[in-house]
Order: sequence, then C-alpha cells, then structure tokens
Amino acid sequence: MGIFLFQAGETEKIPDLSSEDWSSSQKNPPDVEEKLGTPQGLWTGGEMANPVPSACCVVLAAVVVVYAQRHSQQDSHIQYERVGADVTMKCGSMDWDAAVTWTANGTDIDESHLNGSYLILKNVDLTQSGQYSCYEGSSWHLKYQTYLRVGTPPKEPVLMCRSNNYPKGFYCSWHLPTPTYIPNSFNISVIHGTREMVCEKDVFPKNRCHIRYLQLFSTVKYKVTLTVTNALGKNSTTVTFDEFAIVKPDPPESVVAKPVPNNPRRLEVSWQNPSSWPDPESFPLKFFLRYRPLILDQWQHVELSDGTSHTITDAYAGKEYIIQVAAKDNDIGTWSDWSVAVHATPWTEEPKHLTTEAQVTETTSASTSSFMPPPTTKICDKGAVVGSGAVAVCWTAGLVLAAYGVLFI
Repeated sequence: MGIFLFQAGETEKIPDLSSEDWSSSQKNPPDVEEKLGTPQGLWTGGEMANPVPSACCVVLAAVVVVYAQRHSQQDSHIQYERVGADVTMKCGSMDWDAAVTWTANGTDIDESHLNGSYLILKNVDLTQSGQYSCYEGSSWHLKYQTYLRVGTPPKEPVLMCRSNNYPKGFYCSWHLPTPTYIPNSFNISVIHGTREMVCEKDVFPKNRCHIRYLQLFSTVKYKVTLTVTNALGKNSTTVTFDEFAIVKPDPPESVVAKPVPNNPRRLEVSWQNPSSWPDPESFPLKFFLRYRPLILDQWQHVELSDGTSHTITDAYAGKEYIIQVAAKDNDIGTWSDWSVAVHATPWTEEPKHLTTEAQVTETTSASTSSFMPPPTTKICDKGAVVGSGAVAVCWTAGLVLAAYGVLFI
C-alpha cells in the first residue's frame, strides 16, 4: 500500500518497501485497482479493514470540515464599554437588512433591540456584561460573537510608600479607590535624583513592589509615579518624599500582660521587637504603651525609651484591662500601628470562708429557738371551751406538751 504526498496540486505515490510485491517493481499489482474500488472496505495488503471504523473516520472528517467552514466565517472578540453608554453591535459582515437572530448568554434577545441586523443596547449597566452571538437567518449559522465587558475607566490610584525594615529599603503599595469591573494594568517608576531605580514586584500581595536602598542617609528626594490603565482609560499619581519620612516599623509582637501576685493594682506587660526590623542594636526602637479598663473609654499612656517591658502600677483592682503597644525608630520616621490588643486583670485576694465558731453559734441559736412555743400558741383557752368533752381534749393536749418539754430538759 502506498503513502500519498500532496504538494502544489501534484500527487506522488511512495511505495511501501515492506511489501514483497513492491520489492521488484514499483508498478501496481494487477488487482490493486480492483481492491481500491471495492466498497466493502480499504485494501491493506491482502486484508480487508473493518468497515465501521472507516465510516466513523469519514463522518469525523466531515464534521471537522463543517466546523472549520463555520468558524472561518465568524468574528469573535472582547468589547469593552462604559457604564451608561449606548452600544451598537454589527453582525459581522452581514448586510444591515439581513435576517439575523441575536442571543445574550444563550438567551434570545427581543427584536425591539434590533435595528435591521444591528443590536442596539441603551444605557448599559454591569448586568449586561456577557457573551453576545449573532446567527444568520433560520439556518442558525454563527456569524459573529463578542464578549461584552461593561466597566469604568480608573480613578486616580492611592499610592503609599513605607520603610518597615530600615535601613534595607522600602516598599510601595497601591489600590484603586473604586472598582472598574474590568482588567487593569499598573506601571510604577521610581526616580532618585536623576537615577531610575528598579521596583521589584512581590508575588503576594500583587499590588506591591520593593526597592533596596543604594545610598543611606541621602538628602535627595525620591519620586514615585504610578500609572493605571484599562481598555476605557488611564490615570496616574505621583508622590515625593525623603528617605527618613517614610520609616515606620511594624507593630511590636508577642505582647503579654499578666497580674503581679499580691499586688491588686499592678500588671506586668512585655513584648518583642517586630521581626521585620533588621537591626535593633544599630537602629533601636522606642515604644508607646496605652491601657484602660474596659469600663472606661479614656486611655492612659506611657512612652518608653528603652526595654521591652513595663509594670503598670495604677490599675483598678479587680477590673479587666485592654493593653496595646506601638514602636518607632528613636530618631526618624513615625509611630507604627498599634499591636494586637491583649486583656488582663490585676491580682485579687481569694474570698474568706465563714469560721467554725460563727457556724456553731448560728446552729445553737437555731436549735434553741426550735423548742420555744410560738407566742400565739395557747395551752387551753377556757373561753373557747364548750362542754366536758372539749375540756378533756384541752387537758390531754396540755399534758402531752408538758411531757414533751420535760423530756428535753
């Protein structure tokens, strides 16, 4: 069996050298034409191929051809439009008066939105983003397809630069004040004097990059410009600053507050330098402590020039306190944000239990009073007695009570 090469309209048959029939001659065997013309299957060197896979191949090839023809006639892309805009979509190369059907995300669009074959959308909003398709007449041949993205141009971005690991370098981060609902790209440039510096973008968070200091204690200002661009417009902002002005440590870490035994007005507070501060020996930090009882809104403050602990001596006994700490370079920059709040309550004395003597006194008093007759109890009320039977009952009750009293003397 041969393999056919198609090139420039010519057909060349390359023999299958593995076949013994072709070893002596390149001419076709006498029965080749007959077997090629046999409708039952393809000839494979004396064996008949299975007709079912052959038919499947023919069908698959036909589907591929039809798919390629249809997609060669359509145009597909993304279309960006502003919120509130009027949008007109053409059905590819179709004439204005052609019969077409439009769909949005697979749902037919009412003909009231059509002007000929054009689709007209008035005052679009975010809910109208989606895939729009145009089909030719009743054949439903796809002629045009677009993905509509409704959004807004970017507003001026918010840019902030800060050094939390001085003197290694600083980072800049940014965000948009309002979303645009479409993709945005950001470009940042950093200039120190006349020199442009590289701002290496972080993997996370993605809206941040960092710069390493090339020269310490420089009096030349840094200029950082951020430009944001999307399909509907662009905007930018610029900040200029001194090296020392952006130094701001991270908050202190591992803040702990605990009561001092036998001291009802004291709390012991300790913390650690922020782990991002690289050299606290050469660039020491000072700290600011604030605390208050939960029942009050007013804070009390203590500034500490050294050390990472402090004892509060004026706490209210038995009241729960909330405590936070901030940090700052001794000479430059600004205070950090407050640390995570911790809670603590000063030491309180354990409540005392009642003594045994007091308990005995109370028990004796209770026992004695139980044998005294109530003041309203009467042994016999002659005025209330009527008849001899009643008198007998009265005296009998009196004798029982008297015997009961003698028994316990």
